[in-house]
Amino acid sequence: MKKNLLFAFILCITYSIAGFGQRTIYISVNTDRQANGSPQHPYHSISDALQFIRTIPGNDSILVKVASGNYFIDEPILINEEDTHSIVFEGDANNKPSINGGMSITGWTVTPEGWWKCHLSQIAKYGMHFEQLYVNGQRAIRARTPDKGWFMLTKVDENVLFPRKGSYADYAIQKLYTNPENLSSLRKSENIEDVTVTFYHKWDITRKSINYLQPDSGSFCISGAAMEPWNPLNFTTRFVLENYKEALSVPGEWFLDKSGDLYYIPRKGETMQNTSCYAPLLKQLLIIKGQPDKCVKNKTFRNISFDYSADLMPVNGNEPQQAASGIGATVQVDWGEHIFFENCEVKHTGNYAFWFRQGCHSDMVRHSFLYDLGAGGIKIGETNLGANSKLITTNVSVVNNIIRHVGFTYPCAVGVIIFNSGNNKVLHNEIADLRYSGISLGWMWGYTTPRANGDSIRSAAVNNEIAYNHIHHIGWGELSDMGAVYSLGVSPGTHIHHNVIHDVYSYDYGGWGLYTDEGSSNIVLDNNLVYACKSGCFHQHYGANNIVRNNIFAFGLLQQLQVTRVEDHRSFSFTNNIILMDSGVLLFGPWDKVQIVMNKNCYWNMRGNQPTFLKASFKEWKKTRDKNSVIADPLFKDPLHADFTFKSLKIARKIGFTPFDYKKAGVEGTASWKEQALMPKQDIETFDQIVLEREKNTTQYYTKHIKQ
Repeated sequence: MKKNLLFAFILCITYSIAGFGQRTIYISVNTDRQANGSPQHPYHSISDALQFIRTIPGNDSILVKVASGNYFIDEPILINEEDTHSIVFEGDANNKPSINGGMSITGWTVTPEGWWKCHLSQIAKYGMHFEQLYVNGQRAIRARTPDKGWFMLTKVDENVLFPRKGSYADYAIQKLYTNPENLSSLRKSENIEDVTVTFYHKWDITRKSINYLQPDSGSFCISGAAMEPWNPLNFTTRFVLENYKEALSVPGEWFLDKSGDLYYIPRKGETMQNTSCYAPLLKQLLIIKGQPDKCVKNKTFRNISFDYSADLMPVNGNEPQQAASGIGATVQVDWGEHIFFENCEVKHTGNYAFWFRQGCHSDMVRHSFLYDLGAGGIKIGETNLGANSKLITTNVSVVNNIIRHVGFTYPCAVGVIIFNSGNNKVLHNEIADLRYSGISLGWMWGYTTPRANGDSIRSAAVNNEIAYNHIHHIGWGELSDMGAVYSLGVSPGTHIHHNVIHDVYSYDYGGWGLYTDEGSSNIVLDNNLVYACKSGCFHQHYGANNIVRNNIFAFGLLQQLQVTRVEDHRSFSFTNNIILMDSGVLLFGPWDKVQIVMNKNCYWNMRGNQPTFLKASFKEWKKTRDKNSVIADPLFKDPLHADFTFKSLKIARKIGFTPFDYKKAGVEGTASWKEQALMPKQDIETFDQIVLEREKNTTQYYTKHIKQ
């Protein structure tokens, strides 16, 4: 608590100094040739203002007032070690200025099919292209087949041409088979090499161009790295075809050919007169880059929107990478200290929103809206863990943000991911509408990682706090092996508490609420409310000495609780928890063999029959575990409608359960901010229909939830 107060005090002092600095500079889209930063002659861009600020002697703090408007940029804004002043860039909170990385598209005509068409001469002239398009602030769909769902592979053959040797990457050709009918739309396509195939396999995706096609035999070839044995393409893999004119078929789809002709099928109600259209051209809009011996310090962005950033698939495609870990971000910070983003927006991206990458310390994203993201929300730290501790990012705070509508180019991306980084705080965020995990922490598989010199290293993801977040409606039946809060590696001091998690639905296995994976150890998980998760509310793959206590776990669809690996040490303790079920089984995995301390838990089956503990009765189970646990109605007021407050504390007291106010999870602040955090009702209904269509034997919870 003292650390939180100290950081808040430093933050307030920094804002105060910068806000009342000795100089104020003005920026506006409406300026003249006499621009000098005054109210009468404002600069035209942040880059122009920075160029002037670098000439100001001394250490005066600077307030840069950014007028509302669209600031189109043709290269990222760069702040580096030359920018030594404390600077606040501030826009209008009610009409945020937009740093826009796109180009406006106009000049549409109507084709005989009723589509819209325009010619972009710069595409053919300069070799430019783009892979995202936004119409009236809504992401359009690059022409794809099928329009909904996906096709299935039936078989995969691989020929490894260059096996991995030393530092050289291997190279292979994969021949993939499917029903020939799935490839029928490609028969007339003139540029097969431009077609993008996105493969969905377990927790990941692969994106490739087609090298060779035999549509009549239902086969095609791709090339690149050899498939990883733990997650290859096979007969369970799904795929979609994208980026060819023959796939144009439904409103909202678009296609850009090499000549520069852009086609778009308008949605209902769209006219050329009422439509604005943007294509993103820049991958990054803001780069803050210091040096190891000279960090960029004390820069604040307040009330600024960063809009329309691009992602372009590399020539060799995107190999699978968990959490889209290698994908860049619209705003990237290296060697930055006390870099703050407050009441900002990042939206309509092809990549992540923020990445505090290397050597960052005491930075913050607060009260900001991250929406419609091609990848994920915020990345902290790096995937590599070198010997130089100065490279490790620490003390980044992600507080009171809305992160929603995420993963449209890279569905494997995460809302907030902490790689090899410690002492970070992820508090009071609304994280919803993702295709994979909500919050991920740690980037080490197992307890240690060996080094070439013979010793080993442990994860740097320690002392992280994940608390009071509302994480919901993730998965959408697209990927597998996900957790609303997912962890990897040994993480002493990490505390996951007071989060509300619900509606996690995977494609196949692995839609969990709290998921301690691959050596997750020394983590405390308490005072969380987790319900309506496909594969259960809690799963530990393997780890050591985790503490799972005083949580409410309810309405897992297939099972309530899961463990996987048996090891020769204590895996975790499981005490003072309430488990409420209405479908599936209570326990899945070797709970009778894993070393676990289980005691003072409450179990209740709303179907009326007593839950069984693997194959044992409760009486038999209590001979070795759960000695002081009970089977009893926990006496919630209306759990089928997500009211987990107590009618009576009689049972809670019996197991030593301490009630917690789960309604504190999620964003804090004004009524309008909390209202903005609410997921649209139609999106919730769409999610629920996906669950109901795939789960014929629906549970009481889902049935009641749909009717509510």
